Amino acid sequence: MDDLGCPRCKTTKYRNPSLKLLVNVCGHTLCESCVELLFVRGSGTCQECNTPLRKSNFKVQLFEDPSIDKEVEIRKKILKIYNKREDDFPSLRDYNDFLEEIEEIVYNLTNNVDIENTRRKIDLYQNDNKDTIQKNKVKMTREQEELEEALEFEKQENEQRKMHLQKEEQLQQMLKRKNKQELLDQLETSHLPASIVLAQHKGKSSKIEMHIEKPKPLKTVTFSTGIKMGHHISPVTIPKVEEALYKYHPIQIETHGPAVPPIETLSRQGYLNHVRATAPQDLAGGYTSSLACHRALQDAFSGLFWQPH
Repeated sequence: MDDLGCPRCKTTKYRNPSLKLLVNVCGHTLCESCVELLFVRGSGTCQECNTPLRKSNFKVQLFEDPSIDKEVEIRKKILKIYNKREDDFPSLRDYNDFLEEIEEIVYNLTNNVDIENTRRKIDLYQNDNKDTIQKNKVKMTREQEELEEALEFEKQENEQRKMHLQKEEQLQQMLKRKNKQELLDQLETSHLPASIVLAQHKGKSSKIEMHIEKPKPLKTVTFSTGIKMGHHISPVTIPKVEEALYKYHPIQIETHGPAVPPIETLSRQGYLNHVRATAPQDLAGGYTSSLACHRALQDAFSGLFWQPH
């Protein structure tokens, strides 16, 4: 890139790193200063090929080879005219022939091959397909608007979800700090043994964790169905199937031993005082202190030979 420079004033990128090169429709470049100087009245001719140019035709050079910039601009203009889609052709072979024709036109205009016949061919195609070109332009504009709306909606959804997670994390941190400070205050002011204070605090911590573990209602997210945007679906009546609604029946586990305390009462009865507290990374796997303790009690009680009196 350091060797690139303006062919008129001979300024290069090496001498002036902030040099901005502009490329015109014929593929030749000039620096921004030379364009301002030569096109004071808004129009003029190319210094290398004498092609009539306007100041507005110059674009910032994006590629090291200016011919690539020229091809990109030509391709954009041609695709606005040759905007038919696969659905507009009776067969895939016809559509492929259409794409080959586009590539041939782009190549000819980029490399100055048979320019007059190529432009005449474009004008003839444009006159014969006015209605189709206009219809596809409207369709592309509508689809572009729908795509932009979908992207904007998804962006807003992601921002709201991120803010919600941040608030939840801040709330958890605040509850943990408050609980820790209460423990320190109790150890400092209480006349009870430290072991009892720690046991009481353990039960309270378990309740706080159970409160945090409660699932939060999530906003419904609409997923893509694979249907192309802009396509209309014919309303087809779906036959209604009459059937009995599913009714959930809780699993009853027979331990053949003493009755296991309900899972809701484990914290109140002190069973969770010596169970590992749930860490935030455990929640994704479905681990909770109450559930683990309840299963351990079921296993323990199942191994007892119990004879009621």
